[in-house]
Amino acid sequence: MRRTTYTIALVALLAAAIAGCGGGSDNGGGGEASAGSYGGGSSSGSKSAASSESASSQSGRYGSGSGGSSTTGSGSGAGEEAVVSLGNATELGMVLVDSKGMTLYDFHKDKGGKSACYGACAQAWPPLITEGEPQVGNGASSSQLGTVERKDGTTQVTYAGHPLYTFVEDKKPGEANGNDVSAFGAQWYALKGSGEEAGD
Repeated sequence: MRRTTYTIALVALLAAAIAGCGGGSDNGGGGEASAGSYGGGSSSGSKSAASSESASSQSGRYGSGSGGSSTTGSGSGAGEEAVVSLGNATELGMVLVDSKGMTLYDFHKDKGGKSACYGACAQAWPPLITEGEPQVGNGASSSQLGTVERKDGTTQVTYAGHPLYTFVEDKKPGEANGNDVSAFGAQWYALKGSGEEAGD
């Protein structure tokens, strides 16, 4: 199984993004993944989103989450109708992608179709946001498509009941660096058109 260890560079990127957001904390403690938990909860047989060195550094940077952090991050597809299609991802085959061809993921910490990814989590895994009804493209199923309201009132796209996210370490279409990663207390997987998680 492919394993990837992300370096301090990602930590610095996320810390800079969080520092630039300002605003009050809205972490609430209700099982949400936010500041202080990046790289936590890694399990045997999956890629860790941070090395042990990075994890301790991240913990120091993010602290307890009481500082200023945004609740959603910038979001993917904000300000437009989101489109969910199928695209080919390296080593995974056909998976869900957004209008730019970027791989879409689910998060195992999400329960009842609602997102648990806010603050630092949403900086690393921007939620797929839509204005208006989301649309399906190449090979995706309209019957699987839906939406859920986030805490800040924005609308996140869901598929087969899973809130959808992109990943900041995917730099171009076809990349799926977030698949089978454990971060913010749970695992992340790309999704197939059937709504099932992609293997790797």
